[in-house]
Amino acid sequence: MRAGLRRPILAAGLLLTAGLVSLAVLSLFWTPRPPGQMQIAMRLKPPFEQGLLGTDQFGRDVASMLMSGAWNSLSTAMAAVALGASLGCALGLGAAVWRGWAQALVLRGCDIVFAVPPILSAMMLAAFLGPGRGTAIIAIATFMVPVFARLTLGGARQIWSRPYVEAAIGMGRPPWRITFLHVLPNIADQIIVQATIQLGLAILTEAGLSFLGLGMAPPAPTWGRMLADAQTFLGPAPWLAILPGLAILLSVLGFSLLGDGLRDLLDPRAS
Repeated sequence: MRAGLRRPILAAGLLLTAGLVSLAVLSLFWTPRPPGQMQIAMRLKPPFEQGLLGTDQFGRDVASMLMSGAWNSLSTAMAAVALGASLGCALGLGAAVWRGWAQALVLRGCDIVFAVPPILSAMMLAAFLGPGRGTAIIAIATFMVPVFARLTLGGARQIWSRPYVEAAIGMGRPPWRITFLHVLPNIADQIIVQATIQLGLAILTEAGLSFLGLGMAPPAPTWGRMLADAQTFLGPAPWLAILPGLAILLSVLGFSLLGDGLRDLLDPRAS
């Protein structure tokens, strides 16, 4: 904790992400009003006139929707990163063991996936599976797999060339045992840092998918759909676009700063 306080980037990232997580968890137990409750008579009320952050075109409480949207965005992003990281790390570790054709296959597969943007892949998946949280998670995770596969493969190749790994090979230890005892623990810090940064990108991508109608189905509030619904009311009710946009900005910034701070903290070459 003291190390975090001595590093302003890490401290700022911790503060922003802790605020996001706290609001998301709190929304599971309490919000000022039910997020889906409509009061047409109270529609488009500005902040502090009706509730803390005003109401939308249906009279729903914006603060409650933002809190509930924080959980929906964060849980979707975490599921996507967890799935993408698991598959990507497994591919990277396996390719580092078998090398040769396995490495070439993984690298070429990564190039193919990188060539297809996640939003485009989500649109294709939605044509088969229909829009929803599952479609968003699969689309985001698919784009995360090559990120973690390349990272894990690069780090694992370096570890496999270390003398203590060569000694373990000489002692006849199986590759899977060497991978879990020596390789994975030595690249875990890199994976954690990358996962933190990817969480911010996943939240941004989820917002884009929800904006296009490919995320969670209504009436579940999401920041991206709040932005999409606010387009018609930018003049009379600009807060409807400003507030979810600011929530997305601060969330992405928080995870980016946290990832950069963790990289500096975990890097043995850092001062």
